[in-house]
Amino acid sequence: MLPSSLAAFVALISLTGLSQAVAQESNGGAGQGGSGVSSSVFLATATSISTFGSTTTQAVSTVSQAAATSSSTVASGIRLLQAQVHNSSGTLELCHTSCDLLDAGTLESFLTDIKKWMDANTNEVVTLLLVNSDNRDASAFGTVFESSGISTYSYKPTSTNLTRGPMSTWPTLQSLITANKRLITFIASVTPDSTYPYLLDEFDYVFETTFGVSSLSGFNCTPQRPSTLTSSTSAISSGYLGLLNHFTDTAEAFGISVPDITDIDTTNSASTNITGALGTNGAECETGWGSKPTFMLVDFWNVGASIETADNLNGITATGRTSVSTAELTPGSSGASSMIRDVPRLALAAIIFVAVGNFVFM
Repeated sequence: MLPSSLAAFVALISLTGLSQAVAQESNGGAGQGGSGVSSSVFLATATSISTFGSTTTQAVSTVSQAAATSSSTVASGIRLLQAQVHNSSGTLELCHTSCDLLDAGTLESFLTDIKKWMDANTNEVVTLLLVNSDNRDASAFGTVFESSGISTYSYKPTSTNLTRGPMSTWPTLQSLITANKRLITFIASVTPDSTYPYLLDEFDYVFETTFGVSSLSGFNCTPQRPSTLTSSTSAISSGYLGLLNHFTDTAEAFGISVPDITDIDTTNSASTNITGALGTNGAECETGWGSKPTFMLVDFWNVGASIETADNLNGITATGRTSVSTAELTPGSSGASSMIRDVPRLALAAIIFVAVGNFVFM
């Protein structure tokens, strides 16, 4: 998944069965309402700012700003919204590394926009993945969730004792829709708080493969985080959801890395027989894990066939999505999720989380 310094993303996650498919005509008419969160594939992208950074080298590898709102992005098929959250003078903001460098607005505004879309789309399930960059308490996030009103949709595990660890069984999409608890929120990282039981510490439930890959042959299916996990098979059998990082970086001067734009068509390809293709990596992990990746994260979700990869893994033909250009978008481009590239070499398009998974929400 994203390094701990990740910024703002809107993603179509594959919380297996979370939100890309339901019995009704939702999530593109996928018709998988009986699927569990761990058995569907979702696609993800950055909504306002998406950044990758290294906490050890302080190298920033991606900065991107999406011109579209989070609501227009989910309309195009994205179902995982990811954001890097910082404390700016007491207010939680979506920023790139520092709010002095790039500030995409308040977390409350971000959540309010998502809630409005969910109000109007009652058969849709959305997942959030928020990076707690300044180690704020759950209460700091929880108060914003409450004030935005989005907490009314928040799913919380049936266990009320805040047990730390993965869930062996997730609800089906349909059960989430029926209960109107259609928002799942992971935070990287946070200490659980019984007052806000819907704020789930990411690494209690999700593992991520290696990020910061610099070559098309460098992708693998081995867990990198949390560091306590020794193998993907043991993680899967324990109930963890797998997040597949699938993007390549290019090294620049001063230890800075930027997304590899040159190979993006290959990286996001749905092919299952090309080295470095998303389809190849997804298929390899499905074989090795014995289950589809729950999430797949990529750069430039609209370029290449990343959404097609998610659809293939889900076994669906999606309908009803807002179409977007498959070209690299600029501020003047039309499309629901235009990416602004106003910072040379660093302002890159949205990062996409192709969520593919095998969830089972009950």
